[in-house]
Amino acid sequence: MASDARLTLITRPGCHLCDEARTALERVVAVTGDRWVEWDVTDDLDLERDYGDRLPVVLLDGKEHGYWRVEEERLLRDLTTPQL
Repeated sequence: MASDARLTLITRPGCHLCDEARTALERVVAVTGDRWVEWDVTDDLDLERDYGDRLPVVLLDGKEHGYWRVEEERLLRDLTTPQL
């Protein structure tokens, strides 16, 4: 599951909140130029166990940033603020 994308969206098929999260991430990366990848919990038992009841989940640099809804303003801020 390694990737050079800073953002990961963890989803499952048929999830309407996941559809909304995809759209939100597209808006965010249109501003920042970042890349994102999508992981489907149905393909990975560990993901299903860890995140299955909170989908969609957004990871930023491998750490959980949020779940159920993408907080676009906070995500934009966190993507564009230099890390110390």
